[in-house]
Order: sequence, then structure tokens, then C-alpha cells
Amino acid sequence: MLQAISNAWKLPDLRRKLLFTLLILVIVRLAAHVPVPGIDPEGLRKIFEANRLLGLLDMFSGGAMSNFSVMAMGVYPYITASIVFQLLQPIIPALEELAREGEAGRAKLNQYQLLLTIPLAEHTGGRAYPLLQRGGALTNFGLSGATLLPTLATLATLIAGTMFAIWLGELIDAEGIGNGMSLIIFSGITADIPGRVGALILGNPVALLFFVLVTAATIVSIVFIQEGQRRIPVQYAKRVRGTKMYGGQSTHIPLQVNSAGMVPVIFSSSIMLLPGWAASYLVGSEVDWLSRAAGVVSNIFNPDGAIYWALYFVLVIGFTYFYTTVVFEQQNLAQTLQRQGGFVPGIRPGRRTSEYLAGVVQRITLV
Repeated sequence: MLQAISNAWKLPDLRRKLLFTLLILVIVRLAAHVPVPGIDPEGLRKIFEANRLLGLLDMFSGGAMSNFSVMAMGVYPYITASIVFQLLQPIIPALEELAREGEAGRAKLNQYQLLLTIPLAEHTGGRAYPLLQRGGALTNFGLSGATLLPTLATLATLIAGTMFAIWLGELIDAEGIGNGMSLIIFSGITADIPGRVGALILGNPVALLFFVLVTAATIVSIVFIQEGQRRIPVQYAKRVRGTKMYGGQSTHIPLQVNSAGMVPVIFSSSIMLLPGWAASYLVGSEVDWLSRAAGVVSNIFNPDGAIYWALYFVLVIGFTYFYTTVVFEQQNLAQTLQRQGGFVPGIRPGRRTSEYLAGVVQRITLV
């Protein structure tokens, strides 16, 4: 790996891309430490220690949520918007047609996703505000009187921070190396590692060794599953054109074991967050039955409870199969093979091939 990095550094174009990517990530980390005015850091720390529901948002914001910085929402609203449009494509024919129009269609879809990101960022920031107010980390929240303008200004700042993070991610896509959004999330997740490792070294070296072993085993397992494939053999029929013969070669279709990636986990987590947040607004209601119902919902969707994790488990499985089916149908492999003169040995082209491939995908997805 060190040799590969050394070789990459010797190439001027690749070196420029690496430096540009590092520069953007430095800007992201600097912006993640610019706090929103009116936040009490001590009160904010206590809220995050007591409420695990905020952990997901903090992860996708690159650690900026725990500081409640101008980039507190990070790229999380954009990821949610992207998932929503991916799920809507099979349902709305117009979106599916746009996805098939090549670069121009994808650019149009990206515009729609950016437009949806704005209300999602506002909604996410608005949900966090009452929680911060009740925890004593925020005092100028409200939609009336003297608090209206500061509240609207802060929400606008959070939306601008999200769009700024998205823009930086797209700059990495265009001029740097790797997926910009993923690198921004990754930089936030890894930013806390030196501090945590240092605390383990000073406090419990045995725990540090255990942490390193578990981390290594986790990475190996993720790579093993992520790169896993079921290779379906494909044979192409021979075709004669003039005096030349084409086709006749054998190849394979690499079906990914984990076609859905992290999408089901992200979407399930987002759904599991909503009821708990909605109930938190109603627990203190003066209406007795509404307050009791909100208390029951809060208990059900408490991350420390078994019911929460059982529901989360079921949602992840459900969205995994749903999203995998959506992606598989969009690829339209059976028709593409038939059009190119290819076939799976022992399986009739067309509908039978489609059913066979769908069955294989359903089985390997279970892993």
C-alpha cells in the first residue's frame, strides 16, 4: 500500500487530485467547529450524553452536530433526498425516464434532489431545536416575538451549511479522488478516533488492544461481504456477418451479495427516529390521553429498549429486500442479455432468465 501511495504521489495529475481532496476535507473539518450563536456548549454536551437518538445525525454531519456548528446537518438531508428519489423512480414513470436519459437526465434528477434537500434540512434542524431548548443548550428558540428572527436566521444558516457541505462533496467528485459525500462522512467519523485512542491508552491499554482487534475484524468482515459476488455464467451465441464470426465467448454476471449497501440502514434509522421525536413534543401535553400515548411511543422507540432494536432489525431486512429489488429491476439484466444474444446455460432467455436471476438475488441477499 505504501508503494502504491508513493507511485501515486509521483504522478503530477494524481498528486494534484490528492492535495485538492485533502484541502477540501480540511475546510470541512474547520467549518464543523464554527458554532451557531446562542448555543451553550456544556448544555449541548449533556444532551448528547443522555440522548443516543442524536448519534446518527452526529455521524452523518461529521461530528458537527455535537458542536451544533453551521454544518450541523452535514450531508444527511441530501442522502435522505437521494434515497427518496431512488425509491420513487420505479413508482413515478417520469423519474424513471429521466434516469434513462443519460448525463442530462441524471443532472435533472440531481437538481430535484437538491431542491428536496432544502426542506429536509430545515425539518431536521427544526426537530433538533426543541430538544436543545428543553436540555438548556438553547434559549432563543421560538416562532413569535423576539425569538422569531434569531430562529429563522439559525435555520437558514443550517440550510446554507448543508448546501455548502454538498457543494464541497461535489467539488471532490469533480476535481478530487473518491466519492465526495462518503469522504465527508468518513472524515467526521474518523475525526474522533485519535482522542478516543488517546483516552484508552491513558485509561485502559487492554481495552485499546480489544478495540483494535474488534475494529480489524469488523473491517475484514465488511470488505468480505461488500466484495462478495455470485457469478452467473453467461454464454453468447455465435453470429456470422459476412465472412467473420462474432460471439461465442463465455463470461459471467457478477451479482453483488450486498447490492443495497448502507441504504437500508440509513433509511431504517431515519424512520426509527421520527416517532420518538414526534412523541417528545407531546409528552408534556395538557391532554391526558395524548400525553400517555406519547409516553408509550417514547418507550417503544427508546434505543435502550428491546422493542426498538427488534423493529429496527425488521425494517433493515424489509428495506434491504425492497431496495435490492428496485435496483435489480432497474438494471433489466434479462432483456439486456437477450438483446445482446447472451443466455444463461440451461435457462431459457426472457422471462425465465429474469425469474432465475431474481431468485438468486433474493437468496444471496439473505446473507
